[in-house]
Order: sequence, then C-alpha cells, then structure tokens
Amino acid sequence: MKTYLSLFRVRFINNLQYRAAALGGLTTQLFWGLMLVFIYSAFYKTGEGNIPFSALVTMIWLQQAFLSFIFLYDWDTELVDPITTGSISYELCRPVQLYPIWYARLLAKRFARGILRFAPVLVLAFCMPAPYRISPPASPLALLLFVVTLLLGLMLLCAISMLIYISIFKTFSPAGSIGITAVIGEFFSGMTIPIPLMPEGLQRVCEALPFRYVGDLPFRIYAGLIDTKAALVGMALQIMWIVILCGIGAFCMSRVTKLSTVQGG
Repeated sequence: MKTYLSLFRVRFINNLQYRAAALGGLTTQLFWGLMLVFIYSAFYKTGEGNIPFSALVTMIWLQQAFLSFIFLYDWDTELVDPITTGSISYELCRPVQLYPIWYARLLAKRFARGILRFAPVLVLAFCMPAPYRISPPASPLALLLFVVTLLLGLMLLCAISMLIYISIFKTFSPAGSIGITAVIGEFFSGMTIPIPLMPEGLQRVCEALPFRYVGDLPFRIYAGLIDTKAALVGMALQIMWIVILCGIGAFCMSRVTKLSTVQGG
C-alpha cells in the first residue's frame, strides 16, 4: 500500500505543474457553462422544468468546476501507449500489481486537475448576475455529504475508466474504446441532459447504472434536491459499485496480461 500511495503523491505533484493547460481548460469550462445556462434559461421561459432553475444552474456550474472528476472522455497516454506500443512488458516486470499502479496514476491525475480548476470556476460562478449564478449549498450537512460523495464519485469514475483501458488490450483502439464508453457514460450520468429533466422511465435506467453516482448524486445533494437519507443510500451504492468494478477490473487485468503477447519479445 505504501508503494501505491507514494506513486499517487508523485503523480499528483507532477500534474500540479500543468498550470497553462489548467488555464486553457478553465476558459473552455466557463464558456461552456454559460452556454448551457443560457440554453436552459430559454427552455425554462417556454415551460416549467422538474426542478427549480436555480438548482439546475447550480448543477451546471458544479459540473464545469469539477469536470475532471466526472469526465469520461480523457485519454491518458501514459496508460494507452504501453498497451499499443508493447512497452507494457516493462510494466509487467515490476514486482507490484499492475491494476493498483494504474488506478493510482489515474486517480492522482484527475484529482490534481480538479484541484487546479475548480476554485476559479466557482469564484466566477458566484460572481455571475442572478439568476445565472451558482447558489450556496443547501446546508452545512449537504456540503459535507457533497464533498464525500464527490470523492467517492471520483474513485468510481477511475474504476470505470480502468475497464476502458483494460479493453484496449483486446481492441487496440483507444479512440474506439474510450469514445463509445464516454458517449454512453456521459448520457446516463446526466452530463448531456440533467437526469431530473429526463422521462421517468429513463431516470430509472440511470439509477440502475453506476454512471449517475459519479456526478449527478453529489451535485443534487449540494443543490438540496436529495435529502440526507437518500444521500446516505447513494453513498452506500457508490461504495458498492467501486468494490464491484475494481474487483472486475483487477480480475480482467490479471487475465489479459497473462494472455497478452508482445511482438518481438
């Protein structure tokens, strides 16, 4: 465990150095957040949504502030290149398990990116004129539950992403594996259309899948759309999905590495 924690710390510090990339991402997220707010503002003027507009705006800004924590379409070349080039053989020679090493790398990278970007987005979102500004948390308890579920959601996202990278051992197509899963995951996580605005039947489908527990759950807790009891149930489901997906991922990683053949070696 000490080895994996040390790897997490080193990767986290390295990713904190990419401030220029964080600035570019910040500009993009602010523009995209404003565009979504204006689109839904026009939508609410023609009819009434299932949730208050202020709660919807809050969820949009939280989505943009913590995009690195919830965005599936993220191509980590340090994990993809060893598979596609064959240098995975060097990884397999190390006296440690491959799955936790890659998981720690992925977790550190996403956490570092989120730390660099979330504060400026939230500060600017709070400075927006009404009704386009983010609202404060529903309560101090809601804020605490939001932080806990957000971090659990990040761990769940990394578990899902690990399954995508493992699939590249078989497909040899990172663009295909990541692209297909990202489109499906982002839709059922509420990033394309907020889940409260979906038809009731589709909402039940989203609740049966792990994707909504990445971002939708913590954001709705922050906005006061989920009470404490439902939040605790959601937290338990997050932990359940993390255990299940990490177990499946570790098993699949063990299988594909044993059956893999590196040309020339």
